[in-house]
Amino acid sequence: MTVTEPAPESTRAPVPPLAARARSIGGSPVRDILAVTARPEVVNFAGGLPAPELFDRDGIAAAFRDVLAETPARALQYSTTEGEPVLRAALAERVTAHGLPTGADDLLITTGSQQGLSLLATALLEPGDTVLVENPCYLAALQVFGLAGARVVAVPGDEHGVDVAALDELVARERPKLFYTVPTFQNPTGRTLPADRRAAVAEVAARRGLWIVEDDPYGELRYEGERLPWIAAHAEDRTVLLGSFSKVMAPGLRLGWLRAPGALRRACVVAKQAADLHTPTLNQLAAARYLEVLDAHVARVRDVYRERRDAMLAGLAEALPEGSVWNRPEGGMFLWVRLPEAYDTTALLPRVVRHNVAYVPGAPFYAGDPDRSTLRLCFVTQTPEEIGEGLRRLAAGLDAKPLMG
Repeated sequence: MTVTEPAPESTRAPVPPLAARARSIGGSPVRDILAVTARPEVVNFAGGLPAPELFDRDGIAAAFRDVLAETPARALQYSTTEGEPVLRAALAERVTAHGLPTGADDLLITTGSQQGLSLLATALLEPGDTVLVENPCYLAALQVFGLAGARVVAVPGDEHGVDVAALDELVARERPKLFYTVPTFQNPTGRTLPADRRAAVAEVAARRGLWIVEDDPYGELRYEGERLPWIAAHAEDRTVLLGSFSKVMAPGLRLGWLRAPGALRRACVVAKQAADLHTPTLNQLAAARYLEVLDAHVARVRDVYRERRDAMLAGLAEALPEGSVWNRPEGGMFLWVRLPEAYDTTALLPRVVRHNVAYVPGAPFYAGDPDRSTLRLCFVTQTPEEIGEGLRRLAAGLDAKPLMG
């Protein structure tokens, strides 16, 4: 057997470069911040994580045990790409009960709703296509659209959400493929789009010819007010509804779902076949079993999160510089803060972290020119006492001459 000596370093050709999309899209600033602030002494308002102490460990473990005891061959086997029929049927009943008539065949189970976004980008977007997003926008959606080579244009809005007149004008001018929105307890702002604007967004899409991607990971975490209809209820033929179990069951299960018109859903199925064949069978079957008790669990979580939201709201006035403004979300996980214009929250963050507290600067959430005085605070992962201490540390970190970027 002949062993070939490696070529001298000076004569070895370089490997081909990464794809342009991989070179042009950076990682998540939020995950970078979480890595820096993972020390246990840090009160971390930066994450978008559910509170781990509230996971129903016993209930979820029982669901897995039952599935493995009753149907082990099925639970450990490959599944269909569309998803386990028992889970899709149970989900369809749940979506129907929330006001949107849905059959099991209308749904595709995804490996987290983030995968749903990626599948939609694969099925809908060509490089150079235009996508409209809220301003500011969920960061990981901006990553997905950037990797797809889309041109991302932000739609102006106010404290209630997207400006429908501006949306109409941009659709007419830019001819986008889709408009991406988180209309209920939005990430990062926590705001909720009113019912009349939801109907108006659907009307624009119908009149102008546009896909709507409606992402709803937080809708079941409502602490006050009445549930609002999905945009999909106004425009079923052109709206994709994304949902997730991450915030109400457990993110480690990586379970989401996608509801879409037939042709687009089938294209997403093909894209998923190429991506991962199917979402883990065991997780799907355990989730279907756990759905029987999910409502009771979510009710307990809502009570705790409501108390934590109220604790943060009660302490913000003393923690933030004079002239700061913030919202009061009716649900979800986030508060959105705007400091006085002289403050740059990105430049300030290292100084604040030295006080063992962290937030997410607002700038990465903007597709266009950012408002550098903004920041996002997550209120669900700390107790009211920890929130109080974190706000005292935040006040100390901000109690100095503002830093400009």
